[in-house]
Amino acid sequence: MKLNSTQVSYFILGAYFDTGRFHYLYFVITVSLYFLIIAANVLLIVIICMNRSLHEPMYMLLCSLFVNELYGSTGLFPFLLNQILSDVHTVSIPLCFLQIFCVYTYGIVEFLTLAVMSYDRYLAICHPLHYHSRMTFRKVVVLVAVVWLYAFFIMAVFCLTIPSQLCGNVIDKVYCDNHYIMKLACSDTTVNSIMGVVHMFTVILGMIIIIVYTYVRILRVCFSGSKETRQKAFSTCTPHLFSLFNFSFGVFFEIMQSRFDMKSLPNILRVFLSLYFLTCQPLFNPVLYGLKMSKIRNMVKDLLSG
Repeated sequence: MKLNSTQVSYFILGAYFDTGRFHYLYFVITVSLYFLIIAANVLLIVIICMNRSLHEPMYMLLCSLFVNELYGSTGLFPFLLNQILSDVHTVSIPLCFLQIFCVYTYGIVEFLTLAVMSYDRYLAICHPLHYHSRMTFRKVVVLVAVVWLYAFFIMAVFCLTIPSQLCGNVIDKVYCDNHYIMKLACSDTTVNSIMGVVHMFTVILGMIIIIVYTYVRILRVCFSGSKETRQKAFSTCTPHLFSLFNFSFGVFFEIMQSRFDMKSLPNILRVFLSLYFLTCQPLFNPVLYGLKMSKIRNMVKDLLSG
């Protein structure tokens, strides 16, 4: 749908389809998932904050991760619930840009936090005697603050470079996405593209290198260390690796879908996979860490049992 730039005051979300009477069922499923995400993440945040025995680097990083799950899901679910019940799937430009900011900052904070957590596990397993001197309370606070501030800063810069002149208003998704808005631009988007490439090949690639390096070193220690070392590495690294792979899968498909034509897949499958990293990861993490981390699991049991 081609329009003059002066006419674009809202976007049409073109990925929604007629669900008939089932839209109430989708609404109930979505709102139930949202409440589960809130309950699970708030529960673990409260447990970590209220128990001094959990005021350790790893749990502080987990707390930041759970706060991010609440932040990211809140940037999506209320909007999604409103759209499910609506007959007209439109969104104003300011609200659309706000959602882009929330969704992208969520993704950046998630990935950077997982990278910092891999460094934390590397120090705990490969340098246990120096762990507490290298991962002090102050250093963890600084790392968490840097992760959040960087995510907000880089997305503020990206939002400022979004073209003001748009020649269309149809986004083929169920939520707002920066890449799809770039496709609607009338003006040159070279600056935005260059910033994206630079960000990918500096920060993102750098974090991937850190994650790979730390786990290579951890594996070397596991194979050459004692049974106790292997058990410690397995118990603390398994949930982190599952979380990392789960998030990477969701982001990978989202990138593939935005860059390539995936219309050969059923529409409902494309919608589900495009929402995967925003809907499943926020529930997956608290459940995974709540079950796998013995200290958290025991405290959850004590709390729920009264």
